[in-house]
Amino acid sequence: MGSGHHDGMTQTVHTFCRYCLAACGIEVTVADNRVVKISADKQNPHSWQDFCAKGRTAGRLVEHPRRILAPMRRVGERYVEASWDEAIRDIAARMNAAIDAAGPDAVGVYYGNPAGFSSSNVIFMNAWLDAIGTQSRYAVGSVDQNAMHVVAQAMYGSILMAPVSDVDHCDYFLLVGTNPAVSAWNWLETVPGGWRRALARQADGATIVVIDPLRTESAERADVHLAIRPGQDWALLLGMVKVILDEGLEHIQDCTDLAHGMAELRALAADADLDDLARRCDLARSQIESVARDFAIAKSAMAVTRTGVSMHLTGTIGEWLGHVLNVITGRMDRPGGRRFEPGYVDAIRMAGLVKAAPHRNRVSGREMVAGAHALAELPDEISTPGPGQIRAMVINCGNPVVSGPDGARLDAALAQLDLLVAIDFVQRESHRHAHWLLPAVHWLERDDLLSFTSNMRDEPYLHYGAKAVDPPPQARQEWRIFVDLAIAMGRPLFGAKGLNSFIKATRTAARVTGRPGLEFTPHWVDRLVVATGRKFNGRRLSWRDVRSRRHGWVLGPREYGHFRDALRTPDKRVHVAPPEFVERTRELLAESAPAAPPGYPFQLANRRHRHSMNSWLNDLQGLHPSGKGSEAVIHPDDASSLGIRDGDRVRVHSPVGAVELAASISDQPRPGMVIIDHGWGSRVFDPRGGSAPEAFGVNRNLLVDAGPVDPLSQTPALSSTYVAVERLAP
Repeated sequence: MGSGHHDGMTQTVHTFCRYCLAACGIEVTVADNRVVKISADKQNPHSWQDFCAKGRTAGRLVEHPRRILAPMRRVGERYVEASWDEAIRDIAARMNAAIDAAGPDAVGVYYGNPAGFSSSNVIFMNAWLDAIGTQSRYAVGSVDQNAMHVVAQAMYGSILMAPVSDVDHCDYFLLVGTNPAVSAWNWLETVPGGWRRALARQADGATIVVIDPLRTESAERADVHLAIRPGQDWALLLGMVKVILDEGLEHIQDCTDLAHGMAELRALAADADLDDLARRCDLARSQIESVARDFAIAKSAMAVTRTGVSMHLTGTIGEWLGHVLNVITGRMDRPGGRRFEPGYVDAIRMAGLVKAAPHRNRVSGREMVAGAHALAELPDEISTPGPGQIRAMVINCGNPVVSGPDGARLDAALAQLDLLVAIDFVQRESHRHAHWLLPAVHWLERDDLLSFTSNMRDEPYLHYGAKAVDPPPQARQEWRIFVDLAIAMGRPLFGAKGLNSFIKATRTAARVTGRPGLEFTPHWVDRLVVATGRKFNGRRLSWRDVRSRRHGWVLGPREYGHFRDALRTPDKRVHVAPPEFVERTRELLAESAPAAPPGYPFQLANRRHRHSMNSWLNDLQGLHPSGKGSEAVIHPDDASSLGIRDGDRVRVHSPVGAVELAASISDQPRPGMVIIDHGWGSRVFDPRGGSAPEAFGVNRNLLVDAGPVDPLSQTPALSSTYVAVERLAP
């Protein structure tokens, strides 16, 4: 049991939530190995003022009535419980057969967000994939995160270089495609209570500018809200760069010493026409000019770009130009701007040690981004015959049929596999055709040290996440499943000969001596990471210190001056004009502004909900107080032209799919948009009892064609798809 104190029958465990990067400290009250209550840990020095319903209700997933409690094998149309030995033996044999028939790429994997909030899952998944030698790797990052990695690699030399926001000293916030009032200041960086802290700055005279097609909760509190046309953030940001360079408002020292490629950037800006850019984003030229000037002359400022920018076919260019704005106006590594947090582990160095072989997908010919291929390509890779065709697949805590584009096509492809293995708590939409369901362990049931995200916090901070309750006896952590599979398949983990034998020897030693600590586990990795980490106050962190600080540990003050050292570009400068970005921008400028195709007049958009986490918490009964699930939010002008009233049933359709749901009339979106929230509509099946599946809301991504993607990040058009709306019934 984790760190905490006992009080009669109950005990209190202090740990942290592992649903998102915020990793808020929580206090878990436990009785008889059951979670009684979860509340914010008010003694956490870093995060205590950040806490939400997702963490508060985490115990409900542990006790989900349909939770998978033992390995389950598909027999006809039903599932029967089996032993782990039987599961591992059968899966290993079928995977080896697939590899013998069609090569290592015949075995594929898809992994979702939860894999990244475990200290062991991704490491050992990759160890197993390297053991097999497969490059059929697919990840949820291609849905909304790849643009950030592509930009970080090109500009800073590492996919993990995520500058963090110095909110408390900022005078001018430019927030593009983000709604921190709801989503927290949180996306490959995390600033606990960031929105509250930004509002405190605003009360002291700072300016908050929100760029969003929707009048969000954040836009309501902003000094300036620019309701931009969806997908045209790049045009606004290029316009701002142009005004700043044309008017000589740039930071000369940083443009000379820190930036590489200014001549190319100046040439691009000079060739762009401000009136044309203003038309593209449907804003007045004067608005772009005034925001650009105010941003450039503010004492301190930051541009922050988020998922709202990236879920478009222009996302990489929008993300890039946001970073460019920070660099050319002198906002990097200075108070009130964006800085690099070294953390206690050099994750950038660690990532650099992993030398992945470049690999192109056989059907599209596209390369991997951030170690994985794009989810949009997976159906073709499963259904197109030939060497390397995927025949066996593991879904590692993910729901790609709901998370990605054109889920109906992916669902049909998954049905063709010879073997589909799902590792999860419940059987979700994407596991409909699974041959094996393997029971996972919830984060409340395991220990974690998320050392590799220590660069993404806004101060040097460490928290050892102790488990609060013991898992069900048959549930297994993902790392152990991957180790067992590698051993059973006779393939060396990490491709390192002898490692499997060593792990087996430690297991034997633990069993024979009755000392479980002798068995190899990821704790060995955690201890090594801490022992070789950065020094604080002249000494290395001790494992005892790490374990004893159960409320989390702020290791020291925020520091500037680490940014230049962290750069991994050959010349240690920021590359502000990567040639492929400049070329893509020139292509966009040469194309006419996107217009709605005939018959599909509305653009599909998305918004954030405080209690919702992408596609993996929307299947919890009771987490969503309204109980409504999905709705189609439409502007009053559009609704009246279609004869739609609030609450009417409507059909929203595109060339690839259709959904039916209730309409909600609101003036929050721009006219010409339909907002349907991402991540709903997954069924949860009942593999044990065979009762009817439960579902909440509809899957709006069924409307998105998987064909067109951002050529740089391979992100699909999740928020730039055009749809039609028709009224069905009052």
